[in-house]
Amino acid sequence: MMIMMMELKWFIRIAVMSVLLVLEGTTTYACLEHEKIALLQLKPFFNGFDYLNNWDEVKIPNCCQWKGIDCYTTTGRLKGLDLSYTMYRNKGWYLNASMFLPFVELKSLNLRHNAIAGCIQNEGFKKLSTALNNLEILDLSVNQLNDSIMLSLSELSSLRYLYLQGNQIQGSSHSKDEAQLRLPKLQKLDLSFNHFRDNTFSFLEGLSNLESLAMIDNNLQGSIDIKGLRNLTNLKYLDLRWNQIESLQSFNDAGTKLKQFAHLEELRLDGNLLNNSAFASLKVFSNLKKLSMSENLLKGSLDMKDEAQLRLPKLQKLDLSFNLFRYNTFSFLEGLSNLESLAMNNNNLQGSIDIKGLSNLTNLKFLDLSWNQIESLQSFNDAGTKLKQFAHLEELRLDENLFNNSAFASLKVFSNLRYLSISHNLLKGSLDMKDEAQLRLPKLQKLDLSFNHFRDNTFSFLEGLSNLESLAMNNNNLQGSIDIKGLRNLTNLKYLDLRWNQIESLQSFNDAGTKLKQFAHLEELRLDGNLLNNSAFASLKVFSNLKKLSMSENLLKGSLDMKDEAQLRLPKLQKLDLSFNHFRDNTFSFLEGLSNLESLAMNNNNLQGSIDIKGLRNLTNLKYLDLRWNQIESLQSFNDAGTKLKQFAHLEELRLDGNLLNNSAFASLKVFSNLKKLSMSENLLKGSLDMKDLDIFTNLRELDMSRNQFKDIVIHKEIKGLKKLKVVSLDTAFTDGSISLLNLVEAFSTVKTLSLVGNHLNKAMSTQGLNLSTNVEEILLDGSTLNTNILQSIGVITSLKTLSLYDCGLIGSLPNQGWCDLKKLEILDVRRNTLEGMLPRCLSNLTSLRELDLSKNRLNGNLIPLTNLTSLRSIHLSRNHFQIPMSLVPFTNLPNLKFLYIDENNMVMEPSSYTLIPKFQLREINFSNCITSQELSLELPTFLHYQYDLRFVDLSGNNFSGTFPVWLLENNTKLEEFILNGNSFKGRLRLPSVPNSNLASFDISDNKLQGQISSNICSIYPHLEFIFLSKNAFEGNIPPCLSGMKDLFFLDLSDNQLSGRVPEELIMKSLDCLRLSNNNLSGNVVPAILKANGLLNLYLDGNNFSGEMVNVDVSTFQFPTSLEEIDLSNNKLYGKLPRWMGNMSDLRRLALSNNSFEGSIPIEFCRLNYLEFLDISQNNLSGSIPSCVNPPHIEHVHLHGNRLSGTLSLAFYNSSSLVTLDLGENNLTGRIPKWIDTLSSLSVLLLRANHLQGEIPVQLCNLNSLSIIDLSQNMFSGSIPSCLGNLTLQTHENKIIQHEKVERFLTEGKTIINHSFADSYIEERIDFRTKSWFHSYGGNILQYMTGIDLSCNKLTGQIPRELGNLSEIYSLNLSHNNLVGVIPSSFSKLKQIESLDLSYNKLSGEIPNQLVELNTLEVFSVAYNNLSGSIPESKAQFGTFIENSYEGNPFLCGPLLNKSCSKADAPSTESTPSDDDEGEDNWVDKYVFCVSFVVSYVVMLLTVFIVLYINPHWRRTWFSFVGKCVTTCRYSTMGNFIVYHISKICA
Repeated sequence: MMIMMMELKWFIRIAVMSVLLVLEGTTTYACLEHEKIALLQLKPFFNGFDYLNNWDEVKIPNCCQWKGIDCYTTTGRLKGLDLSYTMYRNKGWYLNASMFLPFVELKSLNLRHNAIAGCIQNEGFKKLSTALNNLEILDLSVNQLNDSIMLSLSELSSLRYLYLQGNQIQGSSHSKDEAQLRLPKLQKLDLSFNHFRDNTFSFLEGLSNLESLAMIDNNLQGSIDIKGLRNLTNLKYLDLRWNQIESLQSFNDAGTKLKQFAHLEELRLDGNLLNNSAFASLKVFSNLKKLSMSENLLKGSLDMKDEAQLRLPKLQKLDLSFNLFRYNTFSFLEGLSNLESLAMNNNNLQGSIDIKGLSNLTNLKFLDLSWNQIESLQSFNDAGTKLKQFAHLEELRLDENLFNNSAFASLKVFSNLRYLSISHNLLKGSLDMKDEAQLRLPKLQKLDLSFNHFRDNTFSFLEGLSNLESLAMNNNNLQGSIDIKGLRNLTNLKYLDLRWNQIESLQSFNDAGTKLKQFAHLEELRLDGNLLNNSAFASLKVFSNLKKLSMSENLLKGSLDMKDEAQLRLPKLQKLDLSFNHFRDNTFSFLEGLSNLESLAMNNNNLQGSIDIKGLRNLTNLKYLDLRWNQIESLQSFNDAGTKLKQFAHLEELRLDGNLLNNSAFASLKVFSNLKKLSMSENLLKGSLDMKDLDIFTNLRELDMSRNQFKDIVIHKEIKGLKKLKVVSLDTAFTDGSISLLNLVEAFSTVKTLSLVGNHLNKAMSTQGLNLSTNVEEILLDGSTLNTNILQSIGVITSLKTLSLYDCGLIGSLPNQGWCDLKKLEILDVRRNTLEGMLPRCLSNLTSLRELDLSKNRLNGNLIPLTNLTSLRSIHLSRNHFQIPMSLVPFTNLPNLKFLYIDENNMVMEPSSYTLIPKFQLREINFSNCITSQELSLELPTFLHYQYDLRFVDLSGNNFSGTFPVWLLENNTKLEEFILNGNSFKGRLRLPSVPNSNLASFDISDNKLQGQISSNICSIYPHLEFIFLSKNAFEGNIPPCLSGMKDLFFLDLSDNQLSGRVPEELIMKSLDCLRLSNNNLSGNVVPAILKANGLLNLYLDGNNFSGEMVNVDVSTFQFPTSLEEIDLSNNKLYGKLPRWMGNMSDLRRLALSNNSFEGSIPIEFCRLNYLEFLDISQNNLSGSIPSCVNPPHIEHVHLHGNRLSGTLSLAFYNSSSLVTLDLGENNLTGRIPKWIDTLSSLSVLLLRANHLQGEIPVQLCNLNSLSIIDLSQNMFSGSIPSCLGNLTLQTHENKIIQHEKVERFLTEGKTIINHSFADSYIEERIDFRTKSWFHSYGGNILQYMTGIDLSCNKLTGQIPRELGNLSEIYSLNLSHNNLVGVIPSSFSKLKQIESLDLSYNKLSGEIPNQLVELNTLEVFSVAYNNLSGSIPESKAQFGTFIENSYEGNPFLCGPLLNKSCSKADAPSTESTPSDDDEGEDNWVDKYVFCVSFVVSYVVMLLTVFIVLYINPHWRRTWFSFVGKCVTTCRYSTMGNFIVYHISKICA
């Protein structure tokens, strides 16, 4: 017994020990006490963002559970310590590295992004070498460390991975022992984004085991000496991307002795300045497998000497894309016998390509030559059957080149090709069916020939593709009947795409009959967008295994012959799309053979009346049926079939939107008892919505009856059928206001989402008699008209989580009850209403609120009710009048806040010492256009210093000052959009040292930045799409690297001080917009413009570009057809206007003003059918205006300031879209044509300073849109048409170019409204004389400007009193004519007039005193007429006029003229007698004066004539002066004065 007891004890002991051993492997030991203490000592140094708040020994005693801590499970000692992104300081700080000494088993230490500038003296990382023997990973990236860190780290001998990217290390130019990194175990080193400039790597000699070295985006320049890499015998990866390396000189010098590179497998040299000579330097890397040299300066032809070739026998992948290669040889690649992948896309390879250089690439699998200008692969054919070296090539990409049909013969050498893409080329017409013209690629599986120009009906050239599985021929010009005999051998074809052609029939499908078994594998056929009719169905029966068939947008129509051969017999078809055709009849019998069909789309046809669906009886697997947008009135036979139609048991979704169904349709739908989704929006459902009609749909989940005409809803208590209904849409379904929101909530008690957008729910909300046992969680009422007590009453719907009241016309203040009781509410949207007042305190009750949008109201006051809503994730308060503190105090305790939009509110200043560290980490912030109570410029808010997770930042329009906030970019490495325009930042533009591949938009326009644009902007932000740097003071050259940015499509560098030439590649780049206006750029840009095949809008105005706009051979040159807008105005271009511009078929706006162009307007301009804006003013153009210049969409024409002659003839005749016609300052003659009234949209007519004559045509009065007329300085005669007074002179928006705004969207959050930019930068401007001076009008001012200028003509007669009806006119000038009569008193009705000039006429009578009622008048002149009587009383505006407004009228009187208006001073009508002596003396004086004047005048005239005859220089000067005087009318004042007085004396 004792023995048994002892054995039992031993057994229990062993069992317990076993359990303990098992638990030991799974239990986490608590951290050691001394390590915990050490961590708590570290906390104050790394808790800048409250990142380490859970380092609390009271709340979490086990430090292994603290954030950033990783412990060994067995010992509890620290294994990893992550302190990245935990500290921010404006200036760098110094670390005491000895604080890490207690962590003796530490394996990984991450101190990334903490602004560490170095270590305290004698307390550097060197001290860790004795204690931290296990430390293998150290991350010190994105700090402020300098060269001294190298020496400090050199004794951490256990390190394997070291990350130092994004610091301020500059490297050492000497090789002293103490300057070297001696880390014998180090395998990976990243020194990217530092400031190395020297060309030596000698400091790395001690890293004998290094396998990976990254030196991306340093300042490595010129020729690189790599002697310092000689000891890196294990190096496998070397990355030198995005530097300014020009050559690898000493690679060559090292010769064959550099065996230490035997292990290097990957070398990346992208984004440098390497040219062709670099190839010779690379031969030392004999074992290299991957080489990338994209975006360098490799170009032109290559010297084929042995030393110039790439001899890298083990190289597998080579990327030479985005360089400047142009020539047709690849011989430099002959030494790459193991190459598997070659990318030469996006170069300038042109013409016929000779591929003899590829003859040794026997292992090549991938070849990309897309996006070049290749026309043929000529020597492929020459090589014949000997080119067996291409046996491994599997993928060939030739897209976006200039290949024609002959290319097929060249491809036969690629016998093992599996993927071939030749889209967007010039393949077209018929194909020669000779054997050598066929595509014989027996292993090809996928072929893309889309977007070419094929027209003929044969595919015989494809017969050799026996293994083809996918063929795309979409978007060609295939026409008529298609013969598919060429597809007979494609027995493995699974996908065939023939969309968007002009195919009328597939004729030979039928002829082939049952023998065409080769299509047994075809699963998907796409025939959309062709011209197929009903007969096509019979042709499809050969595709017996087809699963997907799409024939939308064809000509299928009418009734279908029900004979067997007319039916679609495709028993395996699962999806059929027949939408957008012309079916009309009510039968679907042709579909009976589709027994496996699951999806049928017949939407957007012309199905009419009552639909008979007997043809669907065999579709027992049908799950989706789309009959939208037809004219169906009823589904009659659904009801007749009764319960026998069990075949619809699987139908889950039925779409009947956009038909003519009424309420009786519900009875017809009962056979679809298993429906899950039913959509009947936009039908004729009206009256009462009886819930009993819906009771049959026991499985229904979603119901849409939007845009119908219901009045009320009938609820039955016994209804039990809609228990599964979760989503109901009744948008715009109740429009008479006879139902309340609560009635609808009661009717759909099981629904979770109820959409009631755009309804009229005016009925008072009362809970009396209602059963509100509801599950509704989401109610959408956007755009609805609601009862005024909606917010007070809605609190009874306690289950509500989302409430959207966008644009519901809510007014007044937010109530203190009702809506505040929605304790479960998570999303509240009341934007775009007219709410005002302060936020009620009860808002703080909504503790579950996650998203709040109060934007676009009139709310004001503080934000105290939001301070404790800690669940808030998104707050939108834009466009209100809230008082928002700069520190964002109301939001600082909201830890979940991610999206904050507070733009266009009132910014409140605080004491400078008042700072709080916010608990939130924002992703998006819009703090733009906030108004401050002070006009002083401000520093950026301090809370931004604590944000490091921002994706979108908009701080525009706030007048923030200081240096450019590079720290904001450094802290937020995930930024996508950065907007700081409209501030006052000064100094140079500094960019972070670490790249951000997420940033897409960068806008710092309209600041005060200066210096050069940093050349590393391309590498720091390689994926920028939008760059806005306009309206600063940047100088120097445009960075060449901008040409290589792959994602860039909008670049604005306008209004700076940039100089030098524009990189040619930048203009040739595929951009939406390139704007370089108003700089000091120079050079000849015309050759680059001729190659701008991808550019849409080009603005180069206001520079110093020079050169001749050369003409080219129109018949042979390929023009830049993509250009839509060109602005080259205000430059120094000369020569004749180029005829080739007429070939720019998409050109919409062209501005070439203020240059030195000469010659006539090319007749080719008549072909610019889409032209809307033409400005070729201020040049030296001559000749007549071509009568064919009459583009159908032309709106604005500016030809002023040239030497154009002739009459207007038929130019612009019937241009009903023409808004502005500016032909001033030319030599035009003749009359204004009577067809002028065919210009029905004309608003601005400027014909000033020509030689036009005749009467002003009354047809001008028929132009209802006319608001500005300038006919001055011509020779018009006759009277002023009185009908001009009938012009309304209304404001017209079409007077200016309407610029649409392009908005940016983010993947999270809402539309970014504030960050938008114009789709055009060409502005409509005119010059018009008013207020005695010429003014330039544009933008909104032009839109409101009105005026008539008829001055400097020969007009006679009286001023029509009807002109007083021009109540909207701002300027009226009738001066310098021969007008007589009185000033019309009706002019007192010109209530908007600012300038009225009637001077230099023959007007008489008194000035109407009613004119003093013109309170807007600023300039008034009646000088030099025959007016008499008292001038108007000096009050209101007339109190501002001086004597010169009335001079030259001797019979006017008044205080201003120092002439009394009493009768004694009035002129006498009787002659005053005088003595004879005095009269005789007067006669003698007059006689002497007149004779003397005539003699003197003749002598002076002869003298001037002789002098001008002798001296040609004076003669040219005199005639130029006289010409200016004549054209400006300024001679008239003095001339009229002299003539007037001499004539009086000599009369």
